[in-house]
Amino acid sequence: MLRYALTLFASAFLLFGVQPLVGKFALPWFGGTPAVWTACMLFFQAALLAGYAYAHGVATRLTPRSQVKLHLALLGITVVVLGARALWVGSPVAPGPEWRPEGVEGLTGRLLAMLAVTIGLPFFVLSTTAPLLQSWFARARPGASPYRLYALSNAGSLLALLSYPFLIEPYVPRSVQGWSWAAGFVLFVVGCAVCAGDLWKHAAPSGPARTESPEQASPLAEEEARPGLGRTVAWLGLSACASVLLLATTNQLSQDVAAGPFLWVLPLAIYLLTFILAFEREALYSRAFFSLLLIASVAGVTRVVLLGPHTPLGFQILAYGAALLAGCMVCHGELYRLRPAPRHLSAFYLWVSVGGVLGGLIVSIVAPRLFVTYAEYPLALAACCLIALVTMFVRPPGEDQLARLRRSLRMFLLAFVIVGLGVAVADFRFEVRLTARNFFGVVQVLEQGRGKPEDHRFTLKHGAIAHGVQYTEPPKRQLPMSYFTTESGLGLAIAEHRRLREAVGLPAGLRIGVLGLGVGSSAALARAEDTVRFYEINPKIISLARGEGGFFSYLAETPARVEIVEGDARISLERELERGEAQGFDVLAVDTFSSDSIPVHLLTEEAVSVYRRHLGPHGVLALHISNAHLDLVPIALAHARTFGMHATLVVYDPEDRSARSVWILLSPDVEFSWGPTFVKATSKVSRLELLGPPSVTWTDERGSVLPLLRKGSWHAQVRELVVPAVAR
Repeated sequence: MLRYALTLFASAFLLFGVQPLVGKFALPWFGGTPAVWTACMLFFQAALLAGYAYAHGVATRLTPRSQVKLHLALLGITVVVLGARALWVGSPVAPGPEWRPEGVEGLTGRLLAMLAVTIGLPFFVLSTTAPLLQSWFARARPGASPYRLYALSNAGSLLALLSYPFLIEPYVPRSVQGWSWAAGFVLFVVGCAVCAGDLWKHAAPSGPARTESPEQASPLAEEEARPGLGRTVAWLGLSACASVLLLATTNQLSQDVAAGPFLWVLPLAIYLLTFILAFEREALYSRAFFSLLLIASVAGVTRVVLLGPHTPLGFQILAYGAALLAGCMVCHGELYRLRPAPRHLSAFYLWVSVGGVLGGLIVSIVAPRLFVTYAEYPLALAACCLIALVTMFVRPPGEDQLARLRRSLRMFLLAFVIVGLGVAVADFRFEVRLTARNFFGVVQVLEQGRGKPEDHRFTLKHGAIAHGVQYTEPPKRQLPMSYFTTESGLGLAIAEHRRLREAVGLPAGLRIGVLGLGVGSSAALARAEDTVRFYEINPKIISLARGEGGFFSYLAETPARVEIVEGDARISLERELERGEAQGFDVLAVDTFSSDSIPVHLLTEEAVSVYRRHLGPHGVLALHISNAHLDLVPIALAHARTFGMHATLVVYDPEDRSARSVWILLSPDVEFSWGPTFVKATSKVSRLELLGPPSVTWTDERGSVLPLLRKGSWHAQVRELVVPAVAR
């Protein structure tokens, strides 16, 4: 059994170890949004289904020796393909530059095609391993249960997922990860060859007991044990429900922190843990215990929804993680209870995989077209509650009166939390005037202050975070609001740069670049002689800022010249440099949040290098780093050290906490933040200087959000010089 166990463990480790790696390769080119991982998961599930279908067909249609010949040939072809890619592209798994998108249309299809070409064949081969090797084991070891091998396979997957964000991502460059994975794949192929040799030996024509396969049992026994349509539909529904809950939970977590391996693998690890527990032994799944956990966790999720995105990250992870654990445990526990006899093992795994793909299709393809919000999450959670509720209608044998009362109480509580979750998600606190959803997330326009002309306003909400506000009545209508007031870091940088140009007699007009459009609030900081160039990837945001629905008018009313470049900001800026079109910005602002999620690829060292090349001789780079969960100051300071710039921290903290903003200004001029504009500001302005090498850096090859979860940990490494103020 050892050879099968080791090979299955290795295949599972490689299968799930490569998923966050290829997702990390894809993220910078496809907008850095949670939808990138959802699309990747759809591909992984589809490849897994193809692998299970192959294993089922091979196990049921071919003789053992024919199986060995075919699978060894497939393994050999895959090794050759990996070697050819390594020679041609320079990496066995990294995509070539030809996959970089040209625009924002058809991103899901292009991403799926890229994954198919770069990692499709080896991922498919790894996907065949769990059902095929278990089938080989059942043939070579009649009477021994292969289901524990499935639990061991999931343990390898879990180890790969947990090791990636904590041990691999922060320390190992992407390129090294790719080569290491390819080396591991070669070792896996050797293990498969050893298992194939064992099956070949036991399939030798030395007697009928050796050659008879589980599928060759008597027709009567086969018919008696054959799963019916109802059971097959139950396999499909239970696995699809768990898959939807997994992907929807990942979306919920990723939209408010950062789309990346840390918050990708945690839900997937919990999902796999439920497989391990459910398939290890039936006794590990207690309907009573997990129904109670489901009740408590749904109540926790409801509280998170009501409190909003500023709920402590630890509580969010606990609530969403517990709900995912309980919901998937209910689905997978019931799935295991409906398992077939070992002779139908490959068909069982095939239908479970079909359910997984169906869940991926629902979240990636169906839900964005059917729902205008992330409605699939509460619906999936409610479905898990309903499954648990249905199972409670089955009265256990020998149940006494007290046990029956407890079961009835659990049924009532489950129904109650379903209703409570629905009320919380409905959110009747504001009047929603518009809701739209696309690849880049959910956008809503809220109308607030109706009946009070001086307080009447529209707010753009991306995910759970407000991304812009505009009042409807003068004089507030023309004022920059939220994070872009005149006292914000961007407002002060523009004002001081304008003062410096006027002091030396330069033309008054500024060239301002802004990565991230929002409602166009920053255009209100510009004057008639200025040019403001926006870079925005979300076409719906562009449409709203240009006046769709009549909600926002900053772009229409600004006296400045406005230019909008649609597409990923970094890709657009890189292409402008390739064409020799450096913009020469006096101020370049980076404000590219998706909800409260940070697109990491826009804050790496390579990205800042691109921004620097677009700045004028005394150009200032303004980084908006407000975030409910991550402390991004160390990243900004690392860039200041790398590029020889001076860092100024500007914290605008008004009574209205929703308008609080934190900016880091990077300037080549040491005296920039000591000018009159900053001295007279009411915001807190501090010059930050590193006392040693930066503790955290982000590059395209290596970066992690984990060190940034510790708020304020950078103070011991920084000298802070507070700019003197005359009107604090």
